[in-house]
Amino acid sequence: MPYLQPVYNVDTTVELAYSNPVMEPSQQLNKSKVFSRASRRQRVRATIVLAALAVLFGLIHLMATGRIDSDRWLDPCGFKQRFALPCPTCGMTTSVLAFARGRIFESFYIQPAAALACCVMVIAAFLALLTAVFGIYFRSLDSLFSQIGLKHLILALIILIAAAWAVTLSRAIIHKSL
Repeated sequence: MPYLQPVYNVDTTVELAYSNPVMEPSQQLNKSKVFSRASRRQRVRATIVLAALAVLFGLIHLMATGRIDSDRWLDPCGFKQRFALPCPTCGMTTSVLAFARGRIFESFYIQPAAALACCVMVIAAFLALLTAVFGIYFRSLDSLFSQIGLKHLILALIILIAAAWAVTLSRAIIHKSL
């Protein structure tokens, strides 16, 4: 009995035709494609995102190497001075600078929310680079962002900062009791 082997071709779209009485006709043909050619508008947007992140990463690098004095531009934390406890964003600058110096685990230890934000920015910069320079667009991102609304992103950000604050707050309380 001969074995059937599928033929794979990178440039073709996989089409699976199936029918279900509950499904609409537009849903009955499933075309799965991960990458597509970026339109001019998508490439311009990606270039703007890439340029903004490059400027931000450049400023962070200058702060990490000591060419920009962060103490001159950032005031001490008023919440910490008044209550002797870290605020929700305490340690973010230190965490970002540790991330820029390549000490990623230390960055997560100092302030998990800032380290996660740095990781997201690095991934966003890489995806923007692929789209802007090479014209590779990730179609799966369209469905991801169409399902996630702005209120869900804001809620996730609030939860992330609250969880990171709980970690830094518990560390400060434990450190005070020792």
